[in-house]
Amino acid sequence: MIEVQKIRPAQVIGPLGEPLTIDSLPPVDTHRWVVRRKAEVVAAVNGGLLTVDEACDRYRLSLEEFASWQRAVDRSGMRGLRVTRIQKYRAEFDRQHRY
Repeated sequence: MIEVQKIRPAQVIGPLGEPLTIDSLPPVDTHRWVVRRKAEVVAAVNGGLLTVDEACDRYRLSLEEFASWQRAVDRSGMRGLRVTRIQKYRAEFDRQHRY
């Protein structure tokens, strides 16, 4: 019988174009989430370095919080992760997709 093994990449391309590995991810005890760190976690999940569940467990994030980071990156790139600008980018996105 053939077993399906999940092969993970050793590295993925980070949000700034640099190689990103498990060891270069933000520390597990991160409390201050700056844009770059959020984007690195999203890139790690999108690239298959971590699963969503692993990222949420590792960083003590709710699924909703991680999903909001992922949506922000999909909509506006790294700039969408800026907490102070979320409302502005959300309004721009809604306007663009309304018509």
